[in-house]
Amino acid sequence: MPTAIAVTGADLALPAQDERTLPAAVLADIDRAPLEQALLAVQTLVEQHGHVIVVYSGATPASVERRLLTIRSLLESDRIALFRPDLPPLAVAVLARQLRQLASCDLGPGVLAAAGRLLTHYLHAGALLGTLSRLDRIPVDLKAHARSWVPGSQFAVLAHPEPRVVRLGTPDARLPGPDFGTSLLVAKGQLQSDWVGTTLAPAWQVRGLREAPLPAESADWWGTGKAIEFVAYLPDLSVLYQLVASVRQSACHWCGLDVIGDRCVFCSATPPAYGELQPYGTHAPVG
Repeated sequence: MPTAIAVTGADLALPAQDERTLPAAVLADIDRAPLEQALLAVQTLVEQHGHVIVVYSGATPASVERRLLTIRSLLESDRIALFRPDLPPLAVAVLARQLRQLASCDLGPGVLAAAGRLLTHYLHAGALLGTLSRLDRIPVDLKAHARSWVPGSQFAVLAHPEPRVVRLGTPDARLPGPDFGTSLLVAKGQLQSDWVGTTLAPAWQVRGLREAPLPAESADWWGTGKAIEFVAYLPDLSVLYQLVASVRQSACHWCGLDVIGDRCVFCSATPPAYGELQPYGTHAPVG
């Protein structure tokens, strides 16, 4: 069975991008369910799929993360990876769907988990906001904060890959976009504007635009429900697979999984520096 990609809310389980996209395992209200019930749900996923990658955002309540850590500890399992990318909720949902696409391919669980870190570099995520007064995840200067109190003001904010805040209606009201072909996903909250579709999409030369419901965690992440969140992403499975498959793989020196990058997402081990002690039995023979 392919590796399971789990999310912590139904609004992070976006509709399938193509016929090969696997469904997401939704661990909704896992912090509110009895521990025994939550433990059984995750244990069943592990038994059915071999490995589970749980993707969640920085706005996910701390109680959810504590419950996930507790479950992983109680199961004493190195087959559960917890992945919280530094992205807004809609981008997290897109990233989880990309992993669901890749889960149908011949990628081991360690490579698939590490692919999430790689693919974040190809996401451009931001939002159109009606206020900056409670935005604390992106640097905002005092002048911009002051302008956000002017009635009717709107601000275009890029959170990733390079933080940027511009006020609509000014000459510099542009956000740097991707220099490769992408699609655009838009989620509208309590803000009325067509700027994303009429201005941003053409400027970023996106190949297509789709809409999705605004994730529940977005209001907390952006500091306001008066937002229109957006993310530009690579939609094609063939491109995603080529990106991941082109990276050199190596075996994790601790758990043995094939991985890409400098850290195993399942056991959190990093390659040992020269001369460090390695687990018993892994030393190269002498002589």
